Amino acid sequence: MKGKKRERIIRVLLNEPDGSLTKYRVAKNAGTSISWTIEYLRSLEDLKLIEKTKVKDFEGLLDNWLKISKTPRYFDFFINDPKSLLRKVKLDYALTTYFADTIINGILFPSRADVYIKEQDFDKWRDELLMRGLMGKGNFRLLINDEHVFYNRFKINGLWIVSIPQLMIDLKREGGVCIQSYEKMVNKHV
Repeated sequence: MKGKKRERIIRVLLNEPDGSLTKYRVAKNAGTSISWTIEYLRSLEDLKLIEKTKVKDFEGLLDNWLKISKTPRYFDFFINDPKSLLRKVKLDYALTTYFADTIINGILFPSRADVYIKEQDFDKWRDELLMRGLMGKGNFRLLINDEHVFYNRFKINGLWIVSIPQLMIDLKREGGVCIQSYEKMVNKHV
C-alpha cells in the first residue's frame, strides 16, 4: 500500500481515536478506497495498534506513522515578521513545529515558521515571500507535502495550525528540543 494513503488513514485515526468512525468514514475522510482502507486497518490491528477503528496504542501508531513517512520537501526563506505575513496571506497553509508549539504549548522558541502549503501554490508563495524577504537559510520554511496535512487543521489568533496528531509527528521528526514539546503533548492528549 502506498505511503501517502497509509499516512492519511493514520492521520484520520489519530484525529478521531475513540473508534467513533466507521471504516467507510475513515476511507472517505482519508480519500482512499474502502478496500485499501480495510486492508490497512487489518494490518494495524495485527500490530495491536487499533481495534476496528479505535486507537489502542496512540504512541505506537505515531511511531508507525513516523516509520512510513518521508520528510517533506522544503524551501527556506528569511522573512521579517512571519506571523504578520501569515495573518494577511490569502493562500492556504498550516503552521507546524516551532511556531505552532509556541501557540499550543509555549515551550519552544519560535526560531522558524514551518509552513505546509499545497504544491500547486508553491510559485505564488515563492513570489509572495520574495517580495517581503530573501530565499535561503532563514526563519521561514515552506513544506510541500500531501495536502491531506490540512486535515483537521484549526485556527488560533488568526493563524492556521496543523491538527494535533500532525503537530506531534512533526515535532518528533524534528527531534532535538522539539522532543520536550512532543512529550508534553503526549501527556496532555494521550
